[in-house]
Amino acid sequence: MDKNRATAAAILPLVGGPANVTSVAHCMTRLRLGLRDRALVDHEALKALPAVLGVVEDDTYQIVLGPGTVARVTPEFEALVAEAAPSPPPTPAAEELATRGAELKAAQKARNATPFKLFLRRIANIFVPLIPALIGCGIIAGLNGLLTNLGWAPAIVPALAAIASGFMSLIAVFVGYNTAKEFGGTAILGGAVAAIIVFPGVAKITAFGLHLSPGQGGVLGALAAALLAVYVEKWCRRWMPESLDVLLTPTLTVLISGLVTIFGLMFVAGEVSQAIGTFANRLLASGGALAGLVLGGLFLPLVMLGLHQALIPIHTTLIEQQGHTVLLPILAMAGAGQVGAAMAVYLRLPHNGSIRATIKSALPAGFLGVGEPLIYGVSLPLGRPFVTACVGGAAGGAFVGLLNQLGHSFGSTAIGPSGWALFPLLDGPGPLVTTIAIYAAGLLTGYAVGFLATYFFGFTDEMLADLNAAPQPTATATPGPTPDKTPTPV
Repeated sequence: MDKNRATAAAILPLVGGPANVTSVAHCMTRLRLGLRDRALVDHEALKALPAVLGVVEDDTYQIVLGPGTVARVTPEFEALVAEAAPSPPPTPAAEELATRGAELKAAQKARNATPFKLFLRRIANIFVPLIPALIGCGIIAGLNGLLTNLGWAPAIVPALAAIASGFMSLIAVFVGYNTAKEFGGTAILGGAVAAIIVFPGVAKITAFGLHLSPGQGGVLGALAAALLAVYVEKWCRRWMPESLDVLLTPTLTVLISGLVTIFGLMFVAGEVSQAIGTFANRLLASGGALAGLVLGGLFLPLVMLGLHQALIPIHTTLIEQQGHTVLLPILAMAGAGQVGAAMAVYLRLPHNGSIRATIKSALPAGFLGVGEPLIYGVSLPLGRPFVTACVGGAAGGAFVGLLNQLGHSFGSTAIGPSGWALFPLLDGPGPLVTTIAIYAAGLLTGYAVGFLATYFFGFTDEMLADLNAAPQPTATATPGPTPDKTPTPV
């Protein structure tokens, strides 16, 4: 059996079987499942699967498989769910479990269903599907820049430039499409309204004595335009006779939203986008070390709370406007601090096989920027190592920010990867070798400080004694694996 199908087949029964799965999707690293009853999920068995790097309970049940793997396992999982025969009616015991699972799910939703978090989750749902294209086009853009600087393959450089730039020139359309889809409108109408922003003909339009330019407002304008289109469409459908709905609703949606976009949203969103770029550049140019310290130190808590999703439109705006986001290399230092902290935990707990096994399986993914297994499986449950990991991230961020302040500015041409996986996406006005060296030195700083802070300050004496305690053998015990202690939540 293909290994991806084998992974899917191993996961399916542990999440309650096909009948328990209501939806299947994936992002960069996680298989995201909608489940009828979470009481049927065997969390520990899932975590023990070799291909599973961790699990995260949110509005959807998220199984961390890592970049690349998740994109291959998801279609196999969907196929297995589709192939399954309908399940028999639930027994009374199953109904009782379903009721308990529904209660658990409701409690989980209540904790994560604040209006702000729900809004951020929707924003993430708009931009996350764009990340693979951003990564692919970003790497091609970097390769094109390298060939241009070296003077190699001049015949292919224009073709690479077209391939790398095509998606970015139309990203507003994709944002508009996803926005309308996410907020309950007709997706193609959202894309149609957002397309106005990138249409070259807007350069001929003058409003209030000002000239428009194609692309003005960028992804923020597209998001606002498509959101307006959703509300206009819903308003039309409330009062439009059914006989006229198919003709008039899409016409009025595009017309009204389009006029507001041209004569209002493009100007406003353009100013906001410009302000974001100016603020990011000035922040790092004048206070880079302090800004890097704060951004690198607080990013892990933002990830834990789901608030990092608010940065996705900012990253995308900077990439669209400047060709790269200067914030991502700094935020990536948080992962470096996490890796350094995990290595220190590994050394400080020589007798805890459970935690050390988790670290050994999750550390390679951590080096590549997939931090969830280490966050949720090691540092966050232990408590103090999570704080010292943040210290490592702050140190790495301060280093990169300081170099930015000294004139060595650079960024990432795409969002999504971090850690070592970010190297192919680095870009800046300076020499590529210098950019790579600065980023690598930042990672090493994060590793070193995260390691030292955790090694010396990540544990109390009581924690070390408890987590390293060996089990007491008994005379009648059957030889077998030693049940090591697991982290105690704090």
